[in-house]
Amino acid sequence: MKQRFLMVTTFYPPYGFGGDALYVSRLSQELVARGHHVEVVHCADSFRMLSRRASPLPAPPLNGVRVHTLRNRWGPLGPLAIQQTGRPWLSSPELGRILAEPFDTIHFHNISLIGGPGILRMGKGLKLYTLHEHWLLCPTHVLFKFNQAPCREKQCFQCQLRARRPPQWWRWSGFLKSCLKEVDGFLSPSRFTLERHAQEFDLPLHHLPSFALPSQVSPSSAPLRPYFLFVGRLEKIKGLHTILEAFRRNPEFDLKVAGEGNYGDFLRNLARDCPNIHFLGWVKGNELDRLYASALALVVPSIALETLGQVILESFAAATPVIARRLGPLPELVEESEAGFLFEDDASLEACLRRLAGDGPLRLALKEKALKAWQERWNPDIHVQRYLDLNEQLTASKPG
Repeated sequence: MKQRFLMVTTFYPPYGFGGDALYVSRLSQELVARGHHVEVVHCADSFRMLSRRASPLPAPPLNGVRVHTLRNRWGPLGPLAIQQTGRPWLSSPELGRILAEPFDTIHFHNISLIGGPGILRMGKGLKLYTLHEHWLLCPTHVLFKFNQAPCREKQCFQCQLRARRPPQWWRWSGFLKSCLKEVDGFLSPSRFTLERHAQEFDLPLHHLPSFALPSQVSPSSAPLRPYFLFVGRLEKIKGLHTILEAFRRNPEFDLKVAGEGNYGDFLRNLARDCPNIHFLGWVKGNELDRLYASALALVVPSIALETLGQVILESFAAATPVIARRLGPLPELVEESEAGFLFEDDASLEACLRRLAGDGPLRLALKEKALKAWQERWNPDIHVQRYLDLNEQLTASKPG
C-alpha cells in the first residue's frame, strides 16, 4: 500500500553538514522510487546560523520529493528561540500548516533547531523518531564531556558553558519526557545507541540498521602508493589528530584525508612535516567512491560516542575493510561483518596497519567479507523493507 510520509529535520541537503541530512535525503529518494509520497520540511536558517563555509553537501535531485524550506524574517533568532524554549515559536504557523496535512507517517529526525521537543506534539498519524545523535541525552548532541572525553557522568550545565552554548532550562523539567510520549517508535541505527537511550528513558525503542548506497565505481588499477583512508568532518571528536603520529612513525604508509571542518587548520599544521599525509578537502560522488574502493582500509578513530559510524557502511559498500577504534557502536559493525580490525592505542593501530599492508590474501578475504556484509545487512533494499515492515507493525498496534 502506498503511503504518505513527512520527514521533519533541521538539516537537509544542501543545507546540511553530514550523516543525518544525507540519511533523510537517501531514505526519501528510496521511498519515492517505490511509489510512496514523501515530503520533507527543514530549516535553512539553522544551517546558515551554524555554517562558516559553503555547504559540503550537494543538492539532491528532487525526483518526486516535495521539499519545504523554512525561512523566517527573524533569521537566526528563530533557531535560537527554539534552542532556548524547546518549542517552535517563530516557525509554528508554517510548520502547523504543513503538519496539519494528512500524512500516514511523520518521521522526525534531527529536530533540535526546527522545533525542539515541542514539535513532537504536532501532526497526526504514526510518529517515528530516528536517533541520529545523542540529543535526547545530551545538550551538545555528542556525549563528549568538556570537549575532552566520552561522557560517563553528567555535568550538563558546566559542559554547556564550556561548549559556549546557552543552557537549555527546559531539560531540567518534565517537558522533554512528556513530548517523547507522543512518539510511537524510536529507531536506533545501532544496538549501542539503543541501549544507551534505554538506560535513561522508557521508550518504544527499535533497532533499525542503517544503509549505504552501492558504490558506483571499482578500482581500475592499484594506486602508485597504497594508502589508508579517513573520511569525515575535521572536528576533534572524529579523532584524526590521535592517529597522525602513527603515520609519522610509519612513512611507508600514506593516509588520505577526505573531509573538512573547524579543526582542519589545526590538523594540517600538526601534519605539516608528514609528506605521507594528504588532505583532500571535501570529496564527493564518484571520486569519493574511488577513494574508498582503492584504499587498503578505512581508518575510523572517533574519540566520541558515535550513534553508528556511517562511513563504515560506505566503506563496506565499496568492498573495503575497516580499522576502527574500540569505542561506542563501532565494534559491533566490525564484529558483525568480520571485515576489519579494532584498535585501542597507537601500538594496536600500527599493528593493524602493518598486518593489512603486508598480507595480500588477508586483504582480499576482508574485502569479500566487507561486500558480503553490506549486501546482506546494510543495502538500501533491506533497510527500506525493514523500515516499511516496522511502519506497518507500529501502525497496526497504534491505538485508534
